This record gives sequence, C-alpha cells and structure tokens, in this order.
Amino acid sequence: MSIYKYSAAALSGEEVSLETWRGRVLLIVNTASECGFTPQYAGLEELYRKHEAAGLTVLGFPCNQFGAQEPGDAAQIGAFCSKNYGVTFPMFAKVDVKGPNAHQLFQYLTQAKPGILGTEAIKWNFTKFLIDRSGEPVARYAPQTKPEELEQPIVKLL
Repeated sequence: MSIYKYSAAALSGEEVSLETWRGRVLLIVNTASECGFTPQYAGLEELYRKHEAAGLTVLGFPCNQFGAQEPGDAAQIGAFCSKNYGVTFPMFAKVDVKGPNAHQLFQYLTQAKPGILGTEAIKWNFTKFLIDRSGEPVARYAPQTKPEELEQPIVKLL
C-alpha cells in the first residue's frame, strides 16, 4: 500500500492525485495559519527550495480541528501563506486529519505511522509525515519538531 492511491483538493479546488509526486520524497504536514507553530512554514519552505531539485516535495494540508486555528477559506489560506512565508510548495484545501471525517490519506498515514505510545490520532497542527520515493511512510514527527531537524532524514531518502 502506498499514498499514491489517494487524492485531495488543491487550494484551487482541483482534485489532485498524489500519483503526481510518484518517485519523489514527500513531507506531508497538517498546517494552520493561527498556531504557535505557524512560523514553521518558513522552515518548510526553506527545506522545499533547498531540496526540490533533488526530489523533495512538501505538501501542506490546512486543518481547522485544533483550536480553530485555520478559520480562513482557500483563498485566504493561500494569500496568508504566500504573503507571510513565501510558500511555493503545494497547498491543499482544508481537511480533517482526525475523527470520523478524517481524510483517507490521514487515516492511512496515522495507521501506518502511529504517534507516541501507539496512538494514531494527530494531536495538533504541524504533525509531519516523511514519505519515501516508493510512496511508503517512513517516519512521523511531532509538531514541536522543527523543519530544519528533518533535513538529515530527508537527505538520506534523496
């Protein structure tokens, strides 16, 4: 099983298959614009720009399930990310990442890579999943893990 069987709506509303990124290393992150971890957008963008040519893509999935910290619509989210952090990596429309309406991609990721003590549920914004070139989840990182701390594991997969 790999992530390539899933798709999600981009900020533009267009449905995009994760097959688009087959053969690339992916960092999938649930994001929010009004979170204490929001400044991580800068580090995620830096990782993306530094390693994109070698095969890294960061995918951002806004989520409003944690403290209602992503209240905006797609246009507002896109404008915020671009204006404040210069985000150029692909961003998707808001999704649920936990609970009965969780997007299928996040259901798969949390089952494949449970968190601390085996809990599957995502606990907060900016949880990160590292995916290898064959579409297999290889690691899950807590919101507190800064993007720059992921450089070594990413480089190993590139």
